[in-house]
Amino acid sequence: MDRRTTPRTVLLVVGELLAWWAALTLLWLVLISSVYPLEWIVGASVAAAGALLARAGRRAVSWR
Repeated sequence: MDRRTTPRTVLLVVGELLAWWAALTLLWLVLISSVYPLEWIVGASVAAAGALLARAGRRAVSWR
């Protein structure tokens, strides 16, 4: 097993993505005026894309 694919590393990546997703989804819910199911779906989807971009951006500026 490669050092980059150890279970601990995978858990850290998943945890980071979930943390970003939760924070961005919460921010979305705070900023919208009404909560309809379609807005939940759109907000969760955009937050997932934002979480991936945040992870990629953090990796781009780190030296690991």
